[in-house]
Amino acid sequence: MLSPLALFGILIVSCTMSVAILGSLRRTAVPGVGRWCLSYALLAVASTGVLFAGDRPRPFAIVAISFMTIAAIALLLQGTRQFFGMKPMPHAELAAFGAIFAALAYFTFVAPNVEARIVCLSGFLAYGRIAVATMALRGAPHEGARYAARFIAVAAWLGASSHIARVVAVLSGSVPPVAFVQPSPWNVVLLGLAIVSLPGMSIGMVMLAHDRLVRRMERLATVDELTGALTRRAFMEKAGALVGDARGTGKALSLAILDIDNFKAINDSLGHAVGDRTLTHIGSVVLGQLRAGDLFGRLGGEEFAIVFADCRKSDAAGLTNALRLALERRPDDGVRCTFSAGVERIAPGDTLEDAMARADTALYMAKAMGRNRVVMASEVNAPGVATPR
Repeated sequence: MLSPLALFGILIVSCTMSVAILGSLRRTAVPGVGRWCLSYALLAVASTGVLFAGDRPRPFAIVAISFMTIAAIALLLQGTRQFFGMKPMPHAELAAFGAIFAALAYFTFVAPNVEARIVCLSGFLAYGRIAVATMALRGAPHEGARYAARFIAVAAWLGASSHIARVVAVLSGSVPPVAFVQPSPWNVVLLGLAIVSLPGMSIGMVMLAHDRLVRRMERLATVDELTGALTRRAFMEKAGALVGDARGTGKALSLAILDIDNFKAINDSLGHAVGDRTLTHIGSVVLGQLRAGDLFGRLGGEEFAIVFADCRKSDAAGLTNALRLALERRPDDGVRCTFSAGVERIAPGDTLEDAMARADTALYMAKAMGRNRVVMASEVNAPGVATPR
């Protein structure tokens, strides 16, 4: 059977490896990783302190190791909250941590009591692990993150069970209180469970960070960072899928091509920073007005496209005009911008490219007619209307 000293040696190595792995992810700016890394670093230092203190640690060593352990768990909790975008650690919890530390100091210097120290510290460690497991399970928003969250939860609950068992054993008097490094079979089993769970939790945290990075890269590849619209490639793929579905279901599908009026003049007269802000403003207005299921993409420069799902052409023209009016009524820091648009129905036999070409022709007609208007493709060849060249 492994001795407690050997187990603490394993703990130091595993915590050091966790620091190295999590530390390599700090430059990615994933929220919470820095605090996780610092937490495992403190646990490694505290574990080293346990080894050097031996089975008869001095009071100061006990308090110092307890403080580092409490600080490490607090950082672990705060990092998990930060990762999932939760509120910072509540004042009541911070006060409870301070009370635990004060109790440990009291039962070390003022009224030495090994049983009380074990109950305080083990109970606190159990709480920290249960809290991390709960936040991970509640905060994971999608399947990829849920797998990692479950991994963390299993490891955390495994460690928490060992600390709870130690508290119950001490309170019931079934097992005499012993120092963490004393070679008792009972102590070795509980230490083994607690120690094995820590690298398991760090592995789950690395998985969560990796999933966040993958999704960030996917978003960069599919969403235009400036406007929040789909990139051209992502838009064409998703719109093509909608066209295929519409052929099978017979639902109406319509398309609008939008172009910002006089955008070059905004860039030339006010600067590209104002132009970028204008694009961001237009993206926020359009995304705030679109229905669920509609697609909004940036085709390039100041040109955008919208696919209206389950929508006839006349209704799509009305929705596009409502977007135009909403943008006109909401200037960005005094900079007024408008757009012109062409609207067309995507017929069952159409390709997406054919419908886009007809909508684009209607867009040019809207420009020729004075801008800041919506034109349906059917109006292009209407009697008395000249087709733009």
